[in-house]
Amino acid sequence: MQQFVAYRNRNPVTKGVYPFLLNVQSDLIAEMETRVMIPLLPLRRGRSPTISALTPVLAVNGTEHVLMTPLMAGMSAADLGTAVTDLATERSAIMASLDLLISGI
Repeated sequence: MQQFVAYRNRNPVTKGVYPFLLNVQSDLIAEMETRVMIPLLPLRRGRSPTISALTPVLAVNGTEHVLMTPLMAGMSAADLGTAVTDLATERSAIMASLDLLISGI
């Protein structure tokens, strides 16, 4: 499971709100049975994120989604759905959101 790949959310309780989950865990620790994931929330027209550096907007299959970095959590790799898209081209924005969340810069 590659870093910065978005997966379908298979959780029946949350997939309606957060259809995709982004893997932010380093590939160097791939042998772990868990992954650190960030939910992606579809962007609603006219409602942009309050803190854009913390919650950047990323395109998933042509549709804009907000990376909900404050909701980052660990989950079992076995619970992930299918891979949807690779967002490695958005690495700078993703890492900046993680830096802001963790270190405040």
